[in-house]
Amino acid sequence: MAVSARHVHLTREALEEVYGKGHELSKLRDLSQPGQYAAKETLTLVGTRMRTIEGVRVLGPLRKYTQVELARTDGIALGLELPVRDSGKLSGSSPIVLVGPKGALNLEEGAIRAARHIHASDTEASSLGLRDGQSVSVRVPGEKGVVFENVIVKTDPSFSLEMHLDTDDANAADICCDMFVEIMFS
Repeated sequence: MAVSARHVHLTREALEEVYGKGHELSKLRDLSQPGQYAAKETLTLVGTRMRTIEGVRVLGPLRKYTQVELARTDGIALGLELPVRDSGKLSGSSPIVLVGPKGALNLEEGAIRAARHIHASDTEASSLGLRDGQSVSVRVPGEKGVVFENVIVKTDPSFSLEMHLDTDDANAADICCDMFVEIMFS
């Protein structure tokens, strides 16, 4: 189990727009998924009516699309209606402005609430009877236990078994990282 706080994924072009030509991301720390990391770079997000959230972490490595992943409460703070989407599915998502030390980037779409998902290597998924794209439910035990529905399975040889929730979902069930949960099949 991992709690995914607000963050930004950038393309090379977007990074250079907000941090300057030739800028490279600087690794702050590794994340739980192999090859993924939190960068030292942060941005200010600007929503409607100039509402802002400062210090939003950029994640690396660079991607083929620029995407801002937020929780519902972040969207409320920014004055945005954030659709729930799988990563990279940005058509019709919310507009947002990214401000860095060297410039600003106005995205006509790109701000989402990430769909709940489980990362798994192909081997891990197979051993659990899971397949890429499958939707499952996940039971979280505890005093504020809950069942999360519509959790999407994502498989890739490089992935490590882990469920990702945004901060709102995690807080609602008193979830902390490294908790064990139960995958429920329909």
